[in-house]
Amino acid sequence: MSEDLWNRPKKETDTDGGNANESAFQTEAGLVEKPADDNPGQASASDQKKRDSREWRLIEKLIMGLNAEQRRSRRWGIFFKSLTFIYLFVALFLLVPGDFFSLDKAIAERHTALVDVNGTIAEGEEASADAIVTALRKAFEDEATAAIILRINSPGGSPVQAGYVYDEIVRLKASYPDIKVYSVIVDLGASGGYYIAAAADEIYADKASLVGSIGVISSSFGFVDVLEKLGVERRVFNAGEHKAFLDPFKPLKESEKQFWEQVLNTTHNQFIEQVKKGRGDRLKDDPKLFSGLIWTGEQALELGLIDGLGSAGYVARDIVGEENIVNFTPELSPLERVVERFSTSFARTLAVELGLKNLSPLY
Repeated sequence: MSEDLWNRPKKETDTDGGNANESAFQTEAGLVEKPADDNPGQASASDQKKRDSREWRLIEKLIMGLNAEQRRSRRWGIFFKSLTFIYLFVALFLLVPGDFFSLDKAIAERHTALVDVNGTIAEGEEASADAIVTALRKAFEDEATAAIILRINSPGGSPVQAGYVYDEIVRLKASYPDIKVYSVIVDLGASGGYYIAAAADEIYADKASLVGSIGVISSSFGFVDVLEKLGVERRVFNAGEHKAFLDPFKPLKESEKQFWEQVLNTTHNQFIEQVKKGRGDRLKDDPKLFSGLIWTGEQALELGLIDGLGSAGYVARDIVGEENIVNFTPELSPLERVVERFSTSFARTLAVELGLKNLSPLY
């Protein structure tokens, strides 16, 4: 039976070469019809088109990806170039001194020169002797300067720095006898601030300004018992009997105390001498004048510490007669101002108060 089934004749095909009917074959389970391809050539062409289409899509995606990557690269390049330019511009702005672009110094008109003495008078500070003296020299050397105003707002500071400024004012006045110097005290002209003011030809202040404090001070703390209570042994080695006499962790001997007071008295006498030299017979004979007390502007006028009441503008306009004011004070660069603002001044002040640093006498 199986042989008969396989020996059956095949069905005829149509004349176009395609199968008119599906070919059939039979197994022991029965007759199975096998479908034939309608058009093998057409199917092969369709598959080829599909493959070509996929390849082009892949090529297109690749090209688009490369273009997108190039665009991103260009954008990042522009970004980093711009960032570099901004960085260089900011660095230039921060490093160039604040008065670099100022046109004040180039003014040829007759003017009153202004120099500020602002803050503590000390090395490295805004009111250091170097800064003040440099500004004073430029003001005196300017041919258009009619007079110079020292605008003072200072609690004092180093006797050495104040002495440098005082001596330079005296020297410059002798070199330029036609240029007068006026000191104008704003809020505070005390101690070393007044020391500098006394070198001027005349001193002015507001009626509420604080003026004077002609004295010397040196302060620290003593921590002798603290170490003992903490069980700490401090070891100090020095050559010279009194080398460590200001050590805050050692008891202060009476002889050393007297010696230090003599140093302060000597410095005080130097201060008094310079004030008398600058003010002359305008000072009143008052025993409290050099006691370290401080007075208002009105009281200072009565004592002869100042010559009148008024501001820098008043002096330029009504005393000098040149209302045009040109500021010769050197300005800090923006970077220096930022550093100064966030500096370690608190730690430095704490060290001074604890007696760990800068035990020099102060005006």
